[in-house]
Amino acid sequence: MTTVLAIETSCDETAVAIVNNRKVCSSIVASQIPAHQQYGGVVPEVASRQHLETINVAIAQALEQAQLHWGKIDAIAATCAPGLVGALLVGLTAAKTLAMVHNKPFLGVHHLEGHIYATYLSESTLNPPFLSLLVSGGHTSLIYVKDCGIYETLGQTRDDAAGEAFDKVARLLKLGYPGGPVIDKLAQQGNPQAFALPEGKVSLPGGGFHRYDTSFSGLKTAVLRLVQQLEKDGGQVPVADVVASFQDTVARSLTKRAIACALDYGLDTIAIGGGVAANSGLRKNLQAAAIKHNLRVLFPPLKFCTDNAAMIGCAAADHLSRGHTSPLTLGVESRLALTQVMKLYQPLE
Repeated sequence: MTTVLAIETSCDETAVAIVNNRKVCSSIVASQIPAHQQYGGVVPEVASRQHLETINVAIAQALEQAQLHWGKIDAIAATCAPGLVGALLVGLTAAKTLAMVHNKPFLGVHHLEGHIYATYLSESTLNPPFLSLLVSGGHTSLIYVKDCGIYETLGQTRDDAAGEAFDKVARLLKLGYPGGPVIDKLAQQGNPQAFALPEGKVSLPGGGFHRYDTSFSGLKTAVLRLVQQLEKDGGQVPVADVVASFQDTVARSLTKRAIACALDYGLDTIAIGGGVAANSGLRKNLQAAAIKHNLRVLFPPLKFCTDNAAMIGCAAADHLSRGHTSPLTLGVESRLALTQVMKLYQPLE
């Protein structure tokens, strides 16, 4: 059994967790949403400063909640890529310092690999190979999970990520930040068939469409034009119907591509990860389609859909069990393809 203290500071949550393989011993998440709401999005400098102020308290709380001391911790892990450079540096520096002070192995973890492992925390039987649909504010990808650290990207967004589209539509309709939860709640009161919106197919040279890629910038523009037309016609904009139609279009688009990809590659399990995995429309659409095609679809618990350190610890524990550690010279990267995960590790000496 491997017990890892993990730190996640890639964006606007200061998170620390202690994980024993797939068992969560403690999970602390300090959200920065109030600090960023006035700006309508995350301000990198503000995020870094908030992490600095919160990180030590979060580490102490994680140890206290787990009722563990440093002698029971086998390794220290932190998200090192991708993300906001300043924010990542806070968590990575803290983790490296703890690893040196307590003479523990250190592991740098890819943020998206963490989201893949979020489902492991509640599904003891989940093991590769399977298809992962990663949907968040910064990423929308279909990943063939072949083994720990071995991934193939089969589809991705060509422009806006799904979560980014939610935030932009919420801003357009003056619904506040973050957009995902408020749109999901408001959509329950609306008619998802009220307005026909484009699904955003990605054209290929010479005709045809890319089967698994998504595009949401056109959908966002279509919502803008719809609202402008409704306002021009002089009537009140039925916001609930607009967001219900928007959410349903996103959910159908992602579901169609995930199901097709799983069937084409002979994978019987689809695991969802990322903040948009909490969306009720996506959950409903995917679960219905999976039953129809005799596929298993797995969602993480809601608390592990958004950024958290438990998923980082779970990924780190699996890597450590295979003899992988990271050098203390490891730096942070704002962008790093998931297919390059193994460059973060070296064999355990």
